[in-house]
Order: sequence, then structure tokens, then C-alpha cells
Amino acid sequence: MGIGGEAGQGIATPGDIFARIIVRRGLHLSTYNAYQSIIRGGHIFLTLRICDEEIFTHGDKLDLLLCLNQDTMDRHQRLIGPGGRVLYNSDSITPGESNGADLCGIPVGELTQSRNRLIQNTVAMGAVTCLMGVDFQVLQESLELRFSRQGQQVVDQNVEVAKAGFDYAQSNFRTFAQPLPDGGKPLAVWSGNDAIAMGGAAAGVKFYAAYPMSPASGILHWMASNARNLGIMVRQVEDEIGVSNMVIGAAHTGVRSMCATSGGGFALMTEAVGAASMMEIPAVYIDVQRAGPSTGVPTKTEQGDLWQVLGASQGDYERLIAAPYNALDAFDTMPELFNLTDRLQCPGILISDLLISEGRYSVDPDSINMHPVIDRGQMISEPVSPNGYKRYENTDSGISPRAVPGLEGYVHVVATDEHDEDSTLISDEFTNPHKRRMMVEKRGRKMQGALAMIAPPELDGPADAEVTLVGWGSTQGAIEEARGQLAERGVTANQLSIKWIVPFHADHILQILSSAKKVIIVENSYSGQFARYLRSETGFAAHGHIRKYDGEPFMPHHIADGVMEQVAEKVSSYVPYQEVMV
Repeated sequence: MGIGGEAGQGIATPGDIFARIIVRRGLHLSTYNAYQSIIRGGHIFLTLRICDEEIFTHGDKLDLLLCLNQDTMDRHQRLIGPGGRVLYNSDSITPGESNGADLCGIPVGELTQSRNRLIQNTVAMGAVTCLMGVDFQVLQESLELRFSRQGQQVVDQNVEVAKAGFDYAQSNFRTFAQPLPDGGKPLAVWSGNDAIAMGGAAAGVKFYAAYPMSPASGILHWMASNARNLGIMVRQVEDEIGVSNMVIGAAHTGVRSMCATSGGGFALMTEAVGAASMMEIPAVYIDVQRAGPSTGVPTKTEQGDLWQVLGASQGDYERLIAAPYNALDAFDTMPELFNLTDRLQCPGILISDLLISEGRYSVDPDSINMHPVIDRGQMISEPVSPNGYKRYENTDSGISPRAVPGLEGYVHVVATDEHDEDSTLISDEFTNPHKRRMMVEKRGRKMQGALAMIAPPELDGPADAEVTLVGWGSTQGAIEEARGQLAERGVTANQLSIKWIVPFHADHILQILSSAKKVIIVENSYSGQFARYLRSETGFAAHGHIRKYDGEPFMPHHIADGVMEQVAEKVSSYVPYQEVMV
């Protein structure tokens, strides 16, 4: 289902209400909101996909279109074919020629006698509920919950006009042949940003700082809303430089700390990331990618920050980088990333993108583990052997015991300069080339054991497939669905989805790809940043590429079409044309 209008027309309200109805019926949900960065005006198109099986993309096609203005009708009516429904306010919107879909005009003024332009949304919700074969009582309960804080009069008004829309649709329109099923067990709904924030809370985060920057601001919103109940200190700071350094300061005291921003904000944080590595302080930085460079397209998605996070700060330094596949995986990755940063005493970076972070998805509450294993590594919180404490002791593993500041007998210096084992600075006046080499190698050894702590990516699908599709981060779901479409077209495909960028399972990945017949890399970037990284780490050059960089995410058919073109040897690199949500 697609809902279109302009900013200020209240599109979020019907989207939220339908999302709640869907998940409470035990059905799965994936939404994508294509919106603009202006407060009023500008086209917005919200896609809600409903399924009785787990889904991770907003799909390929629309069966129902709800137009809240003429622009939406003009842009998207052509996407609804036979069997579909197009709902619109017949008082103000004129449809074009039908492609076989039912044109369902609603005389909103006649039904409501209201001058409130937003009331059409509630009328439309009643009509949509009828078309989907859902009892009106279900919508009424959702409306009562949504508007209860605004008083009973507002609740009654919305229920009344929704019922008018429901009754009108029942008398004048054909409902869908298959009503909305009941999936049984009720599910919950969350955004990717909610999942990241909740994952941080589950990991034991007690300090969060941020400067608002879309599409990462939702993490700040969740943290601020729940901070008091969870005992988390939340600070909205004046800029990202302040944010990144405050997180280091909090993490230095032994508090699990994190921050989030987008690519432009992360650019300001990079010196601090290197500082955390030099000081061997575990702090987590989150980059929610949007289309760049510079301000770019603030409300669109991309995978263009990979080389930025790989090259963040200067010099050789140790850090962890993970790119989760979806919202639930982002939640699960947060405790894992925090445990690894504590064990390895280095910063960690989580790369999300607008698709994951601002999308809304169904989730089974039982799959959310709010009590994960917590591993703080070699952190000294009680005096053990205070004499001759060496904060940066040269150990075989490269990991030195870390003392919480304030312990008697464990005084040490924490600075961004190079230092000796006992934290004596050796950056200029007391430079010692042998000690400098020792400390660089000590820090480097930490990463030698990191791969063993992380599960390698596994090939999904038949081992003898004609095509192996490789992706990273949020492309996993679209690739998986594309494989099903390819099977219908007679092409077998498997997939290798990669989450851990650093450390990188280079040997394991190379072994898989070396035996593949045809490898095609799928990514949301113009230059093929992951393809370049894969080649730099393994020497493997992919046989083909599917790239998208128009600000919109992949739909499954984009990938399937690209594979078919390359299997037929028409092209070696495919860029899909975006037909929907522009």
C-alpha cells in the first residue's frame, strides 16, 4: 500500500495506525518513507508492505494507492494495475485514465461537512480498512488509542468520520478478494533507529550524546524519551566534535558510551575516533548514511560512507566496523560491538543507513533479547596489584589491563600523544624509536585475535548456483527476494552478505568467491566502494556489478533485472531506473 501527499498533510498518522493494526494481527510489516527535507510542501510517499511471512524490504509493487493530493495521483496512479485500488478525495483530486485498477473516489466534504483538510486522512483510513476486509472495531480501537490524549471530543470526531468512510466504501467499492489475514501471535513495530538505541540500552549504555542530524536523530529521540527510566545520561551537544569527545570522556571512566550521526557529522568526529584508538578507550560511534557528499540529499539513502569510516582519522589505528543487515540485526549487533570494543580496548563503528534506520518493521518481541551477555574485558574496578601499574603494558595479545580512573595506586596518563607502557609520553622530546615501534605493534596485535571472536559470513543458497550475489549491510533483504524472482526466471543464485567490515574475513570470503561461477556485487554507491574494498583485501575482482545511487533503496526486481542483463552478457555493470517513490 502507498500513501502519498505533501509534508504537513499528516501522512504519518494513517501510516502509524495501519502499522499498529497490521502487527497486532500478527502480520509482518516493512515500510519505507520517501520524504523531502522541507517542513511544508514537497512530495512524500509512504510505502507499507504487509505479508504473512517475515520480510525485510518494501517490495516491488503496489496493490492500493491512497492519494491525499493531486500530485500523488499524477505521479503514482500508473503503478496500480488490474486488481488494485486507487482511493482519493473526489472533491479535490481528479484521476487519470485507469490501468485496470478500481478508481475509488470519496466525497469527503459530503461525508464529513468539515473544513479540516486533515479529516480526509481519517475518512480514507475507514475506507481502506473496509477494502482490506478488517472489522471497523479494530480501526476504532486504534483511533481511540492514537487520539486519547487530545480528549474524548477529538476521539469521537475521528471515529465518526472514519465510520463514514468505512460505510461509504462498503456501499460503493469492491473489497479485495482476499481479506487481510490473521497471523495469530501479535507482533511489535519499531524503526531501525529504535532498534539501535534499544540495542545500546541492552548492552549497558549509560551515556549518550548527539547533535541532531537526519537520519540518525531517531536514536537521540528514543534515548531522550527513555533515559530517565533506564538511568542513561543523554546530552544534546552543540556540535559533533563536542559529541565525539564527550563520549570518549565518559567511556574512559568505565561507562559504556555511544553517539550517532550521519556522514557529515561523522566527518567532524574522525579525529576523536583516532584519539580513542591511541588512548585505547572503547567508545561506539554510529554513522547512519544518507546521500552525499556534503549536505547531499539529507532525506535519502546510500552506502557512500564506507571509505569514510575506513579512512576515519589519520595513521594506522585499531577499530571495529560493522554494518548490520536489518533492524533486528542492528539490535543484536550493538551488544556484540560493545563487548568487542571492551575486550579489544578500541573504538567501534556501526554503519547503518536511512533505509534501515528510518524504516519501520514488524518484530516478534520474543526475538528481542534485552539481557545479552555483557563482557567488559580486562577492566580493573577493584585494586589488585597497584604497584608499578602499566596502563599500556606490552602483552602477547596486545591487550593491557585497563583500570577505572580513581583507583588508588593506578594513576596513569591518558593522552593523544604516543606513550610508553607506563603512559609516559614519548611523542617529541622523549621520542624513542624502539618504544614507538613496540607500542604500534602492541596495538596492532589486538586485532590479530579479533577474527576468532566474530562469526564469518556464510553462503546462503545452493553451492552450485549460476550467480553469487554479494552485498553488505542493508542490501541483504532485497538480494534474498531477488533470488526468488531469479529462480522464477530460470536462474539459480546464492548470496554472500557481509556485516563485519573490520576485521574482515578475507581468506574465508576469498575461498567462497573463488569457487563461484559468476560473482555480482550489489551496492548503493556510484563508485562501487565495497567492490574496491573487497579487491583491496582479497585481490578478488567481481565479474559484474549492480549499483544504485539515486537516493532510493533497491527493490528486489532491480537486482533480478540486473542479473538477467549480465547473465545474457549485455552489460557488466547495471544501474536500475527508479520507477516508484520519486
